[in-house]
Amino acid sequence: MAQAHSPSIIVFDVNETLLDLTTLEPLFERLFGKDSMMREWFAQLILYSEALTLSGIYVPFGDLAAGALRMVGETSHVMVTDADVDELETLIGAMPAHADVAPALEALKERGFRLVTLTNSAPGAAPTPLERAGLANYFERTFSVHDVTRFKPAPETYRYVATELDAEVSDLCMVACHFWDTIGAQAAGCSAVLVKRPGNAVMPISGVPTPMIVVDDMHGLTEEIIDRWSADVRRQ
Repeated sequence: MAQAHSPSIIVFDVNETLLDLTTLEPLFERLFGKDSMMREWFAQLILYSEALTLSGIYVPFGDLAAGALRMVGETSHVMVTDADVDELETLIGAMPAHADVAPALEALKERGFRLVTLTNSAPGAAPTPLERAGLANYFERTFSVHDVTRFKPAPETYRYVATELDAEVSDLCMVACHFWDTIGAQAAGCSAVLVKRPGNAVMPISGVPTPMIVVDDMHGLTEEIIDRWSADVRRQ
């Protein structure tokens, strides 16, 4: 059943939602003796990105990723070298797409949805991670929070995308595998879909917005979005 205002622009988070973050695990296995430390590092990375935004401070996400790795190394009594940091940067730039992503993007484009991305990562030299993963051609635009110097889930990041596309925030649907991202998007006025990549889930709390759609993978996402909104998109 369609909403009163159906979104026509699907905004995808990039890291972990589209690209496979688990390919970083061998580095953490080598450094810390267990690949699960990748999740600890990523959690600290997100925590401190949000702390910086709340404090009115901004540094590029890649610099923060390196700093978080050194911090986790110190708290774990592990020496993190410059070579380790360089390896992390290389791995982040070469993450492959999840297998379910390209078919989903193709199906959504065929149904008339506009596709863009919004990432916490700063722009870098070509080839970009999306280009390396073979996904760049699916997207009309790729947006970075670097242009507003605030990290998601700050509302300015989602509003920036709407402004750049000459659209209303309600025209956007944020797709992410992180609940903090969908909370931010909905608080800013977007629709939201949560893709439950392993290790991610909804936190059920009264008063906190939950995504309109929660799916296990991109195949489910495509079916749900097309079923709910494609007829309205075709009429626009």
